[in-house]
Amino acid sequence: MSPELSRTMPAAAAPMNEGSRLLGVFFEPRRTFADIAERPRWIVPLLAALLFGAAFLYVFNTKVGWQTYLHRITDNNPRMLQLAEDQRQRIFDTQLRIVPIFSYVSVFVIVPLTFLLAAAISMGIIQGLLGVPIRFKQAFAAFCYASLPRALYGVLAIVVILVSPHREDVDPQNAFLSNASALMDPQTSSKFLYTLASGLDFFVLWVMILAAMGLKAAGGKKLSFGGAFFAVALPYAVWIFIRSGLAAAGLMG
Repeated sequence: MSPELSRTMPAAAAPMNEGSRLLGVFFEPRRTFADIAERPRWIVPLLAALLFGAAFLYVFNTKVGWQTYLHRITDNNPRMLQLAEDQRQRIFDTQLRIVPIFSYVSVFVIVPLTFLLAAAISMGIIQGLLGVPIRFKQAFAAFCYASLPRALYGVLAIVVILVSPHREDVDPQNAFLSNASALMDPQTSSKFLYTLASGLDFFVLWVMILAAMGLKAAGGKKLSFGGAFFAVALPYAVWIFIRSGLAAAGLMG
């Protein structure tokens, strides 16, 4: 190769280390997700999601507890109100013993499964409906890194708990008041609308946008950002409507 030709060819981008990726998701997402699509590693962001999620639950379990939250759920459940008071109390006491333990299980089991399922569904939409080939490892890595704003949410929620003068009123599902349900009264609002509003969350939207950027980087020029966002938003919208319907029927808190 002649010196003149070598000078005109663009230099290949240097691979990013994990520290650069973790920061780049927030400050240089386009460049970062291009690197992730090229080298789809996922262990570090997955560990970050698990550790920050567990840290938030530890603070909530030790500083707040689940009594107020569970009372709100059971007192607004029509099925529970049909039971005798002693039955409701036994169910409440059982939930109070189980929920703190299950909360940690939800982090270390449900969170990775959610990433796996989201990656598989979005890849199926992109390949099956949009006709763009991407690898599962690319999709999974995109979702793992896109979840990092939820780690930031965990930190902010911990701060809210520690500085709040009324810790018992902190909602574990909306501790930072980042979704539309913060404007509604959980006692009097429609359960369907309240649950639907809880899905309109700033951090969830941020995660969805980042995940779409990661999928767009994996799909290259054949996949538009709109198509990638559709692959992320469609299953989430379906899930939120199902969850809202279950809440309205008293089958989910």
